[in-house]
Amino acid sequence: MPSDRVVLVTGGNRGIGRAIAERFVAEGYRVAVTARSGEGPEGTLTVRADVTDAAALDAAFTEVEQQLGPVEIVVANAGITRDTLLLRMTEDDFDSVIATNLGGTFRVVKRASKGMLRARWGRVILISSVVGLYGGAGQVNYSASKSALVGFARSLTRELGGRGITANVVAPGFIETDLTAVLPEATQAEYKKNIPAGRFATTDEVAGVVTWLASDDASYISGAVIPVDGGLGMGH
Repeated sequence: MPSDRVVLVTGGNRGIGRAIAERFVAEGYRVAVTARSGEGPEGTLTVRADVTDAAALDAAFTEVEQQLGPVEIVVANAGITRDTLLLRMTEDDFDSVIATNLGGTFRVVKRASKGMLRARWGRVILISSVVGLYGGAGQVNYSASKSALVGFARSLTRELGGRGITANVVAPGFIETDLTAVLPEATQAEYKKNIPAGRFATTDEVAGVVTWLASDDASYISGAVIPVDGGLGMGH
């Protein structure tokens, strides 16, 4: 069933975020994306914001509210990596990843929740990663930032669950993006050996789960972690 609710996707100019925005547009939602550079897909409103900057985010939200209406669904997708082994990891490698991936989620969801509370309806969807719970060598910073989203969503569910607001986590595994495309064939084959499905996911397979969580069909699901990883992280 099409919906004209207002959605904001952070980091919606490329990769998974872009696919999520495209899927929401296709399903009839009014969609805005934040981007530091570049543009969101056709049919979306692109607003400039860095999720580490609360003032810029506030201005971006205000622009979306003026042009589309109050944000009813927020998808916190913006994220960065600074992969390196712990003993080589600098303070900045750690702090910048936490500030963007976890701090950015905090700022975006805090700003969005005001309108959701007024409306007594909202969907908070946090994009995590299989490595959040499975772990990844060279990703202490990234893995920590992504596993933290689980505690974030579950605490938010306890705070806002009685107001018609849900908060869930989607944890993608290996996805066919520009990042995985440049991996050597042998490396890709090695990764796929560990995935029961035997392949990487498409960005659209992640987007489909996100739009479903935003729909009325998922109104009684909150505090959940939904893996989209072909079975890679089972039991984690």
